[in-house]
Amino acid sequence: MPGGRRRRSLSRSTLACATGVVRRDRAARGARRHRALPPGRQALMTPVYLRKGETFTALAGGFGVSTATAWRYVHRTVGLLAARTPALRRAAGDGLLYPVLDGALVPTAPTTRESTRNTA
Repeated sequence: MPGGRRRRSLSRSTLACATGVVRRDRAARGARRHRALPPGRQALMTPVYLRKGETFTALAGGFGVSTATAWRYVHRTVGLLAARTPALRRAAGDGLLYPVLDGALVPTAPTTRESTRNTA
């Protein structure tokens, strides 16, 4: 792609894993069957957001849901995946602001005042 960003594909196994995590979470919470998106589309929304850096408004338009639903789905899925990864939980607790996920540098917001300390 001359002059454009190189796009990396998302592996089927990665998407299948994320879809399974979302599906099991919905079942465990007793979520109603009718949702704005099926589990696979919810799982896909997260890497699209993380890789492209779209606003939630643009993301919502692309997936045909409200901005609030896009925000809720992305944050829920990121939380579910982070809970499965002890190293990511430690990184967040240590105040790291830019973890690398699947080869992508992902900016994060500090969760507490203590995590904003300057470590440089």
